[in-house]
Amino acid sequence: MIERARNFIWHNARTLEQRWFEHAFDGGSANGVVQAVLAHRNDDGGYGHALEPDHRGPTSQPLHALRALQMFGAVNAPEHAESVLTWLEATCPDGSVPFGMSTSKDHPKAPWVAADDQGGLLLTSQIAAALLALKITHPWLDRASDYCWQEIDKLEKTHPYELRGAVMFLDETKDRQRAELAAEKLKHLNAEGYEDDDEGMAPHHYAEKPTSLARRWFTDEEFGKDLDELERGQQEDGGWNFGFPAFTPVVNFEWRSIATVEALLTLRRYGRIS
Repeated sequence: MIERARNFIWHNARTLEQRWFEHAFDGGSANGVVQAVLAHRNDDGGYGHALEPDHRGPTSQPLHALRALQMFGAVNAPEHAESVLTWLEATCPDGSVPFGMSTSKDHPKAPWVAADDQGGLLLTSQIAAALLALKITHPWLDRASDYCWQEIDKLEKTHPYELRGAVMFLDETKDRQRAELAAEKLKHLNAEGYEDDDEGMAPHHYAEKPTSLARRWFTDEEFGKDLDELERGQQEDGGWNFGFPAFTPVVNFEWRSIATVEALLTLRRYGRIS
């Protein structure tokens, strides 16, 4: 399985995903991953230039900041989060992060990527989770965490991506007792479903690791079947597919490469591959 995925990555992936795969499975250097991420950094400390494939323009955007932080987390490089925090302080001082900023309105992006400067739980929760996973302490992160708690506490219905972001935050927050209680509430929201059934969310998307609070939302049988399906999802060319449309041809292989590394990492965390 890994050999077939390696062949797919070397044939199709960007330098970043090649370096990420190399670090995760072939003993590659953490610095190689960091340098590939830093190539997307702007002078304002944020990130752009299609680091996150669905945002093609050069301007610093939250989706790119999230991807940068997640990559730094993958190679344990917390020192590189400082510029992101500087950018977040300047652009989202109240701790609430928008899905997209109006600075991107003149550049190509997926139709579902907003550019309205409206903060929300979707991105704030994921960015806060990524910073918490890096063991960062910072006044901006405190404000972002307070915002996440506020929004999670009043959540009555949600979207699968927002739900996943919320549980990512709960998995990393220091207040474990409060997180346990909140996860029980979110479990019921997950059980109620959502009107759009084409979101591509599966149990392992919510519980990316065995210690996730969302793992308790599913029985062993349900989760086992989900991992079976994930294993079977490897395509003939060695890569995995992703669960949403490719809005422009180039992102097909970019997202497939990301999905491939993420699938292998999930299977390894759950003991399906060594």
